[in-house]
Amino acid sequence: MNREMRRLQAKEEERAKKKRGDAARPPKKSQKDEGLSFLQRSMKYFREVRQELKKVAWPSREELMTYTIVVFGVTTVLTLVVFGLDWAFSKLVVNVLNAIT
Repeated sequence: MNREMRRLQAKEEERAKKKRGDAARPPKKSQKDEGLSFLQRSMKYFREVRQELKKVAWPSREELMTYTIVVFGVTTVLTLVVFGLDWAFSKLVVNVLNAIT
């Protein structure tokens, strides 16, 4: 192992130790949120949620219809496959039990 590889390994170990140390600390509450009432914190939360939802890339109506049809189609096919396997295995088990008795 050359010097460069040893340095990289040492840095990785250092990062891993730092991560483990950060994970052990409990998250701090924001100082400005300490004095807010429950209603004020709730209002702030919903305001921030609304701001984040504005950033979401929503699908168009055509994309939504396509995705919906694909989901229904795949669900139907998988349901039929599971039904077919269930039916086949139940017939097999009944035939085996009838042959034994």
